Amino acid sequence: MTTMTLTEARPVTRRTAPAPIPLSRLVAVEARKSFDTRSGFWLLTSIGITALLATTAVVLWAPDSELTYDSFAAAIGFPMAVILPMVAILSVTSEWSQRSGLTTFTLVPHRGRVVAAKAIVAVTIAVVSMVVAMVIGALGNIVGSTIAGVDTVWDDGPLHLSTIVLGNVLGLLMGFMLGVLIRNSPGAIVTYFVWSFVLPTLAALLATSQGWFRDLQPWVDFNYAQGFLFNGGVTGEQWAQVGVTSLVWLVVPLAIGLRLVLRSEVK
Repeated sequence: MTTMTLTEARPVTRRTAPAPIPLSRLVAVEARKSFDTRSGFWLLTSIGITALLATTAVVLWAPDSELTYDSFAAAIGFPMAVILPMVAILSVTSEWSQRSGLTTFTLVPHRGRVVAAKAIVAVTIAVVSMVVAMVIGALGNIVGSTIAGVDTVWDDGPLHLSTIVLGNVLGLLMGFMLGVLIRNSPGAIVTYFVWSFVLPTLAALLATSQGWFRDLQPWVDFNYAQGFLFNGGVTGEQWAQVGVTSLVWLVVPLAIGLRLVLRSEVK
């Protein structure tokens, strides 16, 4: 006698992989994180405050002959060149300095997408901040010339303003690169100030004393080449110099930093 055991066939259920988090949501999260903390909020708020202070200073103390839109743009541009890279640095290094990287990279294992979202937010903040600053400068130009009783001078055209925005975006990306490469807030900030203020002084002294470096400087000194964008009337050769120095000082170190971010252990 044989006994047959019949087992009821059960359907095999296969778990489907969850859909990846869209980049737009990552960008929205990173944008919210930029404003969530008090330091982030006041750092971004300081962009508008310094633009107002710089505009007011030009209105109060600039000679009547210098009440032009270019004067207001130059006055606003200096604090922007300092604050915007700090925004980019802190947006990256906060994952390590605040120990939130474990949570972030657990929820989103693809670290490259998180870094890309941070870069998009940082560049967007830079562009929006520059537009707001230019509007403040334009209002200051109108008010200042009206108070002084002189003609309102608009000596910066759209092309020049666009190169100014590009110059500030490149400066912000330099801060972003240092944040990705160093991943430590104090270290990245100190390195940025050394690169932005100490190295240009040393390069200028070397160019003054050494004729060979004077001709080579626009091709190897990123700060020097970046200055062309703020001066206006960029020539083809100057665009090439901006491209070469950006490749050496920005693109290559950023690629190295991204590789380190993707491969390093998050603690």
